[in-house]
Amino acid sequence: MADDTVSQDNMDVSKVWDLMEDISLCMLVTREGDVMHARPMQARPREAELAIYFLSDADSHKSDEIGDHSQVCLTFAKLGGGKFLSVSGTARVLNDRALISALWEPAAQAWWSGPDDPDVRVIEVTPAEAQYWTGPNGLVATIAMVAAAATGAPPVLGEQRKVDLH
Repeated sequence: MADDTVSQDNMDVSKVWDLMEDISLCMLVTREGDVMHARPMQARPREAELAIYFLSDADSHKSDEIGDHSQVCLTFAKLGGGKFLSVSGTARVLNDRALISALWEPAAQAWWSGPDDPDVRVIEVTPAEAQYWTGPNGLVATIAMVAAAATGAPPVLGEQRKVDLH
């Protein structure tokens, strides 16, 4: 039985990393005092490094907020695919030029002149836990909801798991 639990845990961890790769665009939520701030960011997850990376500007508010409160939340959603993921972890801002070059993609050229631009930084998030929801969407979800309403039973709309990523 313990092997089944370990196997399910491994599958859940893999599913979290797969969802991050599949969705990639997320909301990075930071904290300033008692106020939460969220902004869309392109995630670059690297499971082998147990880290999620983002390119960011050296003088951004999020860098200051991470400096004051390193706990962050990442929220991913693929509405048409019925996939949702929330990842909590610890962030830090790095000025690692080799890592910036390794993460560089042509789309980043819209904000910086290149990977050697002195204003580019990397936000590294070390994930601690995640929660995901996957299931049907569109017509299938609507049918499940109608059936649940008619029978009085709760709808079965997919899979939900809380996953420890330590």
